Amino acid sequence: MGGNYAASLQANQKAHELGYACEFYLDAKEKKYIDEAGAANFFGIKNNTYITPKSTSILPSITNKSLMQLAEDLGIKVERRAIPEEELETFEEAGACGTAAVISPISRIDDVATGKSYVFGEKPGPISEKLFNKLRNIQYGIEPDVHGWTRVVIE
Repeated sequence: MGGNYAASLQANQKAHELGYACEFYLDAKEKKYIDEAGAANFFGIKNNTYITPKSTSILPSITNKSLMQLAEDLGIKVERRAIPEEELETFEEAGACGTAAVISPISRIDDVATGKSYVFGEKPGPISEKLFNKLRNIQYGIEPDVHGWTRVVIE
C-alpha cells in the first residue's frame, strides 16, 4: 500500500471531479505558499531562474535535485525558497517534476477558492524543454554524465 499518498486521495478525487489533472497543495501552516503538485514537486521559471519550494512537508525529489544541478550547469540561477501563491502570476513557465515523467508542464493553476487563474501556456517553455532533454539524454547515455548519476549494469 502506498500509505504516503493516502492523505492526498480525497483532494485528488475532488480535483478530478472538477475536471483537473491533479491537485495543488499550499503550505500546511500559513496556507499561502506553494508546496507541491499532487505526487510531484513544483518548479517555476522566471528571469532565467529556476524556483522551487523549500518546505519541510514535501518529499525531497531526486529528479528536482537533478534539474536544479542541470539548471546551474546551464547558467540558470536556482532558488529554493517559499513561493507565495501570488508570485505564480510572474512565472514564465511552470512544471511538476518527478521520476516517471521527469517534467510535466503546467499550463494553468486555478485557485478554486478565489477564482484566480495563473496561466503558463499550452506547451513546455524553452527552459523546461532544455532541462528535460538534458536529463533524458544523460539517462539514456546520449550525453556524458559529468555528475556520476548513472551506472552501467551488465548481467
